[in-house]
Amino acid sequence: MINIDKAPKLESLSPALDQMFSLAKEKISSIDQNYDEGKGSPVFTIKGKYTTRGWTEWTEGFRYGIAVLHFDATGDESSLKSGRDRTVARMASHVSHIGVHDHGFNNLSTYGNLRRLMLEGRIPANEWEKNFYELAIKISGAVQAARWTNRHEGGFIHSFNGPHSLFVDTIRSCRILMTAHRLGHVLMGEGDKTISLLDRALQHIESTALYSVYYGEGRDSYDVNGRTAHECVFNTKDGAFRCPNSQQGYSGFTTWTRGQSWATLGFAEELELLAATDAREYEPYGGKSKWETLMFKAAKACADNFIENTPTDGISYWDQGGPNLHKLGDYLNRPADPYNAYEPVDSTASAITAQGLFRLAAYLEAKGDKTAAARYEKAALVTSASLLQEPYLSTKKEHQGLLLHSIYHQPNGWDYRPEKDKAAYGESSMWGDYHLMELGVYLQRKINKKNYLTFFA
Repeated sequence: MINIDKAPKLESLSPALDQMFSLAKEKISSIDQNYDEGKGSPVFTIKGKYTTRGWTEWTEGFRYGIAVLHFDATGDESSLKSGRDRTVARMASHVSHIGVHDHGFNNLSTYGNLRRLMLEGRIPANEWEKNFYELAIKISGAVQAARWTNRHEGGFIHSFNGPHSLFVDTIRSCRILMTAHRLGHVLMGEGDKTISLLDRALQHIESTALYSVYYGEGRDSYDVNGRTAHECVFNTKDGAFRCPNSQQGYSGFTTWTRGQSWATLGFAEELELLAATDAREYEPYGGKSKWETLMFKAAKACADNFIENTPTDGISYWDQGGPNLHKLGDYLNRPADPYNAYEPVDSTASAITAQGLFRLAAYLEAKGDKTAAARYEKAALVTSASLLQEPYLSTKKEHQGLLLHSIYHQPNGWDYRPEKDKAAYGESSMWGDYHLMELGVYLQRKINKKNYLTFFA
């Protein structure tokens, strides 16, 4: 498990953050100058060069969002221009994309971050530009909410697999519904029916908490507290839950760690929004305390499971049930080994989870539970310190990635293996690079006591 006794001081991460932001500029420039836009969105690297992977274009917003976050951290105007110009030129199709569950990824990383910077006074105020960002967010939230499946008591935003499929990833797309709702927007249905984006976001959050997350309450033979299922399958005739499944994990009965990371961060962020929202907003939906109880239970379960089932340095393997993990011996009581011969690590799961742990700690600190808050923050500090140094931080100029040892799709064998007798290692992904940058901006602001970073600005 993560050795929280080895947690560094928060302020000690400043030099590593400065190095990471400096390296990020090199990566942004290299991709802008050398990537062939005609190939589609860059997804992951092969031999250190970004390439695409036809599945969905879910990573394009991360690319431009990295540049916007680099400006956020450093004030580099050329990074702002790179991210802003490409958002305007290339992101419109993602705003109206009816075929994916990834709106929160693509559009909050771009339009959302740009709007936030304007509201914070970091970029010049321009009413028409702000209206442009807000219109994109409103439409994106409504389009995402329209991708809807009813279950027997509630509903969910279904994945690109079809109306039967609830992905744990989509918890982070609830942010786009919430932001659009806060801007006063609704989804208009047949007969001019008004559909609340808050209602749909809450229903999806509930479905994720009830079915994607386990609590050790005897649901099935593999019900371990904090375990998550990547996909939950429902009968679309009557809305009944049928079974857990996995697309990118080992199985429906093991925990794909990146799936768990989306849940850990997603629930923690929604808890922060809940705390910042008038309780009267939630009265039609059972009251604020109902949702706080549900979200906190899920966030805590995932966070506790991550701490207990991750190596001492906070870097997780790609799936807690990887079939060859036993060949690594006592792997949970030593640092992760990205160069091993049996199962790959997935540094991106740790980068996403670290931010979730920090946010859960901040939530508990505000509640007065300093002991629990300290545990989560220490685990997040251990994880962050590992991510911000080699062998996870990509320091070579010729490598276009920022965070090394990312895994996209282990079951499909999509990830590049430089040595055939070892697990995949040494490559990067747009979601990993983006979330390391987002974690870096969060930490920089925390260290410098600047505005607390939230998706809802």
